[in-house]
Amino acid sequence: MIKNLVKHGNSWAIVIDRPILDLLKIAPESQIELTTDGKSIRIAPVDADDKKSSIRSARAKINSKHSQAFKKLAE
Repeated sequence: MIKNLVKHGNSWAIVIDRPILDLLKIAPESQIELTTDGKSIRIAPVDADDKKSSIRSARAKINSKHSQAFKKLAE
């Protein structure tokens, strides 16, 4: 499928047709991940499990780094 960019405010956008959104199970409110290798763009829905895992990882990192400060704030 060949698509053209469309002007959207000060930016450019790609309109994704409903059949493709349905195939990928992407709703308008879904988060998507854009990645590139410098030559192409990959668009993929964010997996809820991956999102939860990354949040847990970030929370653990922050808690370990700032545990003393959190303990003082809790006093």
